[in-house]
Amino acid sequence: MGRLFGTDGVRGVANSELTPELAFNLGKAGAYVLSKEEQRPVVLIGKDTRISGDLLEDALSAGILAMGGNVIKVGVLPTPAVAYLVKYYKATAGVVISASHNTFEYNGIKFFNGEGFKLDDELEEQIEDIILRGTDINSHITGDRLGRCLEAEEDALDLYVQFLKSTIDIRLEGMKLVLDCANGASYKAAERVFRDLGAEVTVIANNPSGTNINENCGSTHPEGLQKCVLESKADLGLAFDGDADRLIAVDERGRIIDGDKTIVMCAKMLKDKGLLVKDKVTATVMSNLGFHKAVEEMGCNVEVTQVGDRYVLESMLKTGGIIGGEQSGHIIFLNYTTTGDGILSALQLVKAVRASGKKPSELSDQIIIYPQVLKNASIKNENKKTYMEDPEVRDEIARVEKLMDGEGRVLIRPSGTEPLVRVMIEGRDIEVITELAQELALLITKRLG
Repeated sequence: MGRLFGTDGVRGVANSELTPELAFNLGKAGAYVLSKEEQRPVVLIGKDTRISGDLLEDALSAGILAMGGNVIKVGVLPTPAVAYLVKYYKATAGVVISASHNTFEYNGIKFFNGEGFKLDDELEEQIEDIILRGTDINSHITGDRLGRCLEAEEDALDLYVQFLKSTIDIRLEGMKLVLDCANGASYKAAERVFRDLGAEVTVIANNPSGTNINENCGSTHPEGLQKCVLESKADLGLAFDGDADRLIAVDERGRIIDGDKTIVMCAKMLKDKGLLVKDKVTATVMSNLGFHKAVEEMGCNVEVTQVGDRYVLESMLKTGGIIGGEQSGHIIFLNYTTTGDGILSALQLVKAVRASGKKPSELSDQIIIYPQVLKNASIKNENKKTYMEDPEVRDEIARVEKLMDGEGRVLIRPSGTEPLVRVMIEGRDIEVITELAQELALLITKRLG
């Protein structure tokens, strides 16, 4: 897999790499594969605020209709809204047109199954195979076998807002919040949810133009949010990314609360309420050592997966975990939904702050995040998976690991897309770990580059 579909759908520069022809073929092949399960599949389509969204939505829809599938267009909505609504409307599948946290010229197409989970690898491979082989799936159907665009019976935004409010059992009167909507898909839903719950809300980056999504705003650029929180003397700042499946928060002192800290705070709330199933929290290999220590201090254990929210979800489904995610703010609350949801995560964080009786900064300061240094080692592609076979490299890694024992760690990870090995070292002293990471990356390059 991975020729078209990456870990998060098909992505590229819109109208150059991700062309309307490719979108049409994805719609056609997708409807063909789905029609094996249901004679006339119904596909729900949502999108973010990018200028290319209309182009790709119409091309994708045409492909589905040409195969006899029906389409429900729900317009601009967060990715997790589509994951929720596909079940509500009993659709065969859902599609989100978004490139998440990327700049506006990029776009992407991501499929969900009828249960709101990302489409199985096997089905993605079938769709991929049809397109890349140029297989004639005989789409030239006529007459009443053609598909049509259906009107959603109820307002999709209203349904999603009601669902989000159902995940929190407290009112938010007396709370002063700043929301950064990244000029993206959350620009209507987030404000409505928090105002309806009684919070005093200031909203920034909620005026999408089609070309300003994620531009110096949102979860990847929280500087504006930090400034606004301090200026407005808010209790908490909440930043989403372009498709609103991530959350990065800011405490009342203007400091970042990343995904690791948010997961710990919410896991503690669940643990205190007796709701943390098997005392388990799921995270990736990139999660901070401070995160692991904080979870262990709560009397819980961390299930570790490879990087990527799909791997976090797979692990949670296997182990029965109900909370997991990544430093980037992609957090899954499996007792409520099937994918990362920035607004839902924000609600749970606010609930955790309220339950603690403490300020966000006090809660945040209880979790010590260790400095991390990441260096790239240039390496021949054929050596990416065999670097541990070099005795000099192996001995140096062992030496550094012994040096860091208990107070840091070494993580070496081959890049999935480039001829690189990424050397990440974590520890208390930033100068020491920077030097160690640099030396190790140079050695790997010298021996295997």
